[in-house]
Amino acid sequence: MPMINFTNPLTLLIATLLFVLVLILSKETKKSFIIAILLFAFVALLVIHTIMLTTGESITAEIRSSFIFTMVFDLIFVLVSFIGYLWIDDIEAKFKKKKSIDNSLDWFWSKI
Repeated sequence: MPMINFTNPLTLLIATLLFVLVLILSKETKKSFIIAILLFAFVALLVIHTIMLTTGESITAEIRSSFIFTMVFDLIFVLVSFIGYLWIDDIEAKFKKKKSIDNSLDWFWSKI
């Protein structure tokens, strides 16, 4: 059963570097759809890993643990990608002088 396994440190490092590079690219180009594609990719990974976990018939405890660890990192990447999307979307709205309905990150920055 092939999967993107985040229990492997090299895979986790590559995914983190990919995320950072896409975030930098979308910040420099001021295009929020670039980071949105990555956000949907991480959501798709989470859905695929969940389906694989629930439909697997002969899953050992070690594989189940690996799936759960991978799904936790999928959720972390989804959260960080969503916050990155909100940040880049705010930058894009200011750059294009669009009227933003609300500042979606005010709730986040005021807590920090």
